Amino acid sequence: MNHIVIGIEGYVGAGKTSICRELLNQIPNSILLHGGNLYRAIVFALMQAQKDQINLTNLAENIKNIDVKQIMDKLQVRFEIENRETVVYVKDKKIDEEELQSKDASLAVSIAGKSANNANLYSFGKSIIDLYKDKFNVIVSGRDLMNIYPELDYHFLITASLEERIRRKSIQYKENADYEQIKTNIIERDKLQEAAGYYKKYDRTIEVDVTNCKNAKESADKVLQYIAK
Repeated sequence: MNHIVIGIEGYVGAGKTSICRELLNQIPNSILLHGGNLYRAIVFALMQAQKDQINLTNLAENIKNIDVKQIMDKLQVRFEIENRETVVYVKDKKIDEEELQSKDASLAVSIAGKSANNANLYSFGKSIIDLYKDKFNVIVSGRDLMNIYPELDYHFLITASLEERIRRKSIQYKENADYEQIKTNIIERDKLQEAAGYYKKYDRTIEVDVTNCKNAKESADKVLQYIAK
């Protein structure tokens, strides 16, 4: 049986992760690889190693010549497949997704991704996708997926209006939500992502605007329309 690899990238706050989980429910024999969470775990581990403090001003400069895969090994960052999707461990402790998705960690990841040497990490990611593709349809969520895995069967870029993305992030952050702070954070992260080339559209990229979708299922259904074709 031929299995497919679906790459899902998206603008900050567009609902990429929720869409991926809906796709996981609807695509038979599939697994979900959270590529972004692996990167988040590396930054999270760095933050923990510095007693929860990380100097964002110096992060971009200091990480330029660092092999990110080497950091991952040194800090004992790994992932496992549980319930058909990846979960992250740091020193054998499973890291809660809420910690990985925190505002501070998200901004640090955007800065690191723009500056770091990702070559070995990308090579590692490709080998993992190849490994699982033998048995499963693979949904990959992350950034720069066409460079990590040029053989993607589908490459989706999920977009939504800035206002809608702020609204969705406000829901995610719950009582910690501050409209202006979230807006500033999203705009700053957008700039970092664009500078890193992560919102790039390729010839095979399918852009899906989910601004008017009421929930993750509606958003996923828009994506599935293209896969069904």
